[in-house]
Amino acid sequence: MDYQTIRLERDSEYVARLTLARPEIQNALSLDVVRELLHAIAAIGADKKLRAVVLSGEGKSFCAGGDLTWMQTVLSQSREQRIADSLPLADLFYEFDRLPKVVIGRINGPATGGGFGMTCICDVAIAASTARFSLTEARLGLVPANIGPYVARKIGLARSRRYGLTTQFIDAAQAERIGLVDRVVAPEDLDRAVDEELDLVLSLPASSIAATKQLFNDVHGRPPRECMDYTANALADAWETPEAAEGIAAFLGKRAANWKVAR
Repeated sequence: MDYQTIRLERDSEYVARLTLARPEIQNALSLDVVRELLHAIAAIGADKKLRAVVLSGEGKSFCAGGDLTWMQTVLSQSREQRIADSLPLADLFYEFDRLPKVVIGRINGPATGGGFGMTCICDVAIAASTARFSLTEARLGLVPANIGPYVARKIGLARSRRYGLTTQFIDAAQAERIGLVDRVVAPEDLDRAVDEELDLVLSLPASSIAATKQLFNDVHGRPPRECMDYTANALADAWETPEAAEGIAAFLGKRAANWKVAR
């Protein structure tokens, strides 16, 4: 697919870079952007060699949420069309969340509305100290609907209410304190910090990354006793993989496992 609003690049055999590429409007999301992102996510998910994808924005912003031009067209739509146009956005966050790769957010600047939600679906989020965050939907008389499940899971119900009901901006340091992002670094150190996380990821087998991410998604919010059969089977499945045999052998032999690669 010839992308017009995003860039998908191969950083190495094991790492992809996915960049929102509309800097002139702060990488805002439109239906075209959503469709291109869904296509890119499917391609990333199908690539068995890839272990991680770095998500970022071009220019000074990470993502400013919904494209206001797109939003204006929604005002004249029927209810059925509004729902139909909303579903791809819901699919986008769901597919990002279930992607069997490590999603590393390179939060290079402001992340508002849907950009706040994009931050929440990253497995690891590293923010520049200049980044700012806000759930801005209520300022437009709207609600953070499609991103709501991921926001509430990431920062908790109480904080989701606080920031969704006040729409206040928070800086990167506060975002780190509430668990929205994992690390905050100076803008000039952002790429180095991303590389450090990638080094950790590339020391792990792709199969364990995918299975671990799925396991956490599947057990989240369920009582532990309800998960016992599921987790027992998940562990039995893992023991039966070549990766488990190699991992144990490498540990006992005091050597690096054969899946560890360099960028």
